[in-house]
Amino acid sequence: MTHEEFVRAYRDGRIRVDIDPSAAARYLSARLLLPLVMLPVLGAGVALVLTGSIWSGLAVIALGIVAPRLIKRSAPHFILTQAIAEESVYREVIEASILRVTPNG
Repeated sequence: MTHEEFVRAYRDGRIRVDIDPSAAARYLSARLLLPLVMLPVLGAGVALVLTGSIWSGLAVIALGIVAPRLIKRSAPHFILTQAIAEESVYREVIEASILRVTPNG
């Protein structure tokens, strides 16, 4: 199914889209480089705690832990939105078996 057919069929409700949540979370984590972003944020939080800004540091550490988890939790919705908007993402997630399309009914 081409991207244009996919978008048209999805908007018309003729297909059912299944997204593997764990595969979507892994895909999104790799695409956004979440581990590489999380580590400096955690480091900055520890630095703030060690320099005396305890509450600010703890808030930054909490942000560094919670934000990636929230992003991963919303990964299926993000993947679907991006697959509808961009043909390249659609092809990637279809080839990786993250997104599966079945006829509705």
